[in-house]
Amino acid sequence: MHHWKFERMDITSIANARRAFLGMSHSPLLGLNPISPEDQASLDAAVAQARAAVNAFDPELVVLVGPDHYNGFFNELMPPFCIGSQATAVGDFLSPAGPLNVPEDSALALAHHLMDRHFDVAVSRRMLVDHGFAQTLQFLWGDEMKSPPVIPVFMNAVAQPGIPRMARCKALGEAMGEFLEQLPLRTLLIGSGGLSHEPPVPTLAHPDPAVRERITIKSTPTPEERDAKTERVMAAGMALANGDNWMKPLNPDWDLNWMEHMANGSLDALCGMNEESINAQAGNSAHESKTWLVARAALKQNTTLPCPVRTYRAIPALIAGYGVMFMHN
Repeated sequence: MHHWKFERMDITSIANARRAFLGMSHSPLLGLNPISPEDQASLDAAVAQARAAVNAFDPELVVLVGPDHYNGFFNELMPPFCIGSQATAVGDFLSPAGPLNVPEDSALALAHHLMDRHFDVAVSRRMLVDHGFAQTLQFLWGDEMKSPPVIPVFMNAVAQPGIPRMARCKALGEAMGEFLEQLPLRTLLIGSGGLSHEPPVPTLAHPDPAVRERITIKSTPTPEERDAKTERVMAAGMALANGDNWMKPLNPDWDLNWMEHMANGSLDALCGMNEESINAQAGNSAHESKTWLVARAALKQNTTLPCPVRTYRAIPALIAGYGVMFMHN
């Protein structure tokens, strides 16, 4: 299913905004699994539109909310939310490796603010992030991730019972918005993840003790283990593209409904979703979509904001209901 909408971009309006939101799906399979020329052209256009909007906004600070896929966070200690005062990308799949441009003082100030607002967030002084953060930075600012100062906010999207619930995500975004009001900076809030998808990310219910151990104890995978993981995910994407019934299909209706709530700011309505319905309707990894909810809640709600980029395409080979959405106040 396609749902592409590129409005005429009002550069002046974007440049005069003080706060903006970008919701952007990611897929580790981009550049690995073959997709149709039409899909590739549409994805390229969506990323180019997002990059143009972000460049026009010219953020002075970025708050990037993203998940992890057992590269930086493991079940031995899995916080629902964690702010990084330093962060390094591990370079999984085709995403770049290296340090993020984290403003340590601002990251710690955000953590202080959230603690004062009774959010018991974790803080990492040496956060490791994977493609869930790096791919968005790569698409917007190149392989060297030469972004403006960026505060990374990790959100657990793989390990229950510690996956944040909808209402808590919304409340966190609102509290982050309060913090940003105090800063005289143009701020871009990015939610990286979603929408509907269920890649082969193991859980602690897995029957193999070795797999359970691998997602519990924090360790650096060997090159062989990393290659095997890449091949496993690539195979799953091709199985979904071929319609194999062991792969959960994408749900474009769920995805477009989600994006509509982002567009009109009716975030309270999303908070009625329970965890089981998300799994059943959109897949186990659709919880990543909550990164959008956190970031969007930092902007004005219950109103339709200017939204020059709003694009969607379901691409089974990438195991991605792939959405891109930019709006500003």
